[in-house]
Amino acid sequence: MSVDDREDPDRLEGPAVTRVEVPVDTRAPGGTTNAYLLDGLLADPAARTDALDAALAERGSVDADAPSVEAIAVTHAHPDHVGAVADYAALTDATVVARDDHADRFAAAAGVEPDETVAPGETVADTAVRAVDTPGHAPDHLAFAAGGPGTESGRSVLCCGDLAVAEGSVAVAAPEGDLSAYLASLERVRDAGYDRLLPGHGPPIDDPAATCDRLIEHRLSRERDVIAALDGGASDLDAVVDGAYEKDLSGVRDLALATVAAHVEKLVAEGRADEAWRARLADRGFD
Repeated sequence: MSVDDREDPDRLEGPAVTRVEVPVDTRAPGGTTNAYLLDGLLADPAARTDALDAALAERGSVDADAPSVEAIAVTHAHPDHVGAVADYAALTDATVVARDDHADRFAAAAGVEPDETVAPGETVADTAVRAVDTPGHAPDHLAFAAGGPGTESGRSVLCCGDLAVAEGSVAVAAPEGDLSAYLASLERVRDAGYDRLLPGHGPPIDDPAATCDRLIEHRLSRERDVIAALDGGASDLDAVVDGAYEKDLSGVRDLALATVAAHVEKLVAEGRADEAWRARLADRGFD
């Protein structure tokens, strides 16, 4: 399904954005990843689909009122975000861009070497889209900003990948997930004052500050549950999971375990949990 945000009568004038929901093997609700055409950038082409082909073709037509694709990049190199990078690189001849210091990770996941790299704060290839540092969900996580003061489009948007979702929460799971970095990323995005967030899964977010605050509180609430389990005598990860979650974890216990491991890692690093947990985490493969 393709959604051209410029057709939304309730949307303020801003960058040219087309969202295409791409069916992919993902644990995110809905079973799709959003690919975005954000000004001249194709972000997160998770798989090649007719809808995404059509959106690209529309951008390349002679009467298009939005720029054609000049660059391809991903918010992070998880499988449900990179599946068709190589396909669309060949189809469009666009510049393939990876995050600096993570080019090897990108190439291994996407199956194509990047043409160049980008650092947070820089523009992506020849587009006007800016890279924004948002690690936490993954170590290489970037977001892509367009519009805002000093641009032709006064309304600012951030293609935020798996930093945020309109409903529910985002997985921050060990060993890759870093909760301290994730919370700091949410705070930076909240304080930046974007008008709209474009998440990797689900609908756009028109209340960025409130959503970031909700996600921060969700993580801090889970942290309080983990601390309570530790204080209650839990001495292994399974016991912490049982103490921290008051719901049926059938089918998602592995994710709950990895989430709790990320919380414990943060608490140990902050000196709020016993150092003995480092060995317990390593024994379960979370090191």
